[in-house]
Amino acid sequence: MVKQKVTIGNPTGLHLRPAGLLCKEALRFQSSIKFEYGNTTANAKSVLSVLGACVKCGDEIELFCEGADEKEALETITELINGGLGE
Repeated sequence: MVKQKVTIGNPTGLHLRPAGLLCKEALRFQSSIKFEYGNTTANAKSVLSVLGACVKCGDEIELFCEGADEKEALETITELINGGLGE
């Protein structure tokens, strides 16, 4: 398992469009991809799970990837978040 803390920088947080983009990218990997925010653990491959975490701009999440392609998954998802999730 690999993990990394990332700060959400896009102005609207993880609303529907960025959450969909995050999930679409996460589904490309075999590894389990989850994140923790406060007391919530969300499955990055589920739009409803991501939206349910209620992550806003400036919030810090901790990503967890586990599986055959975990390092690549963590790197790709981290770059996507740091790049503003398309916004």
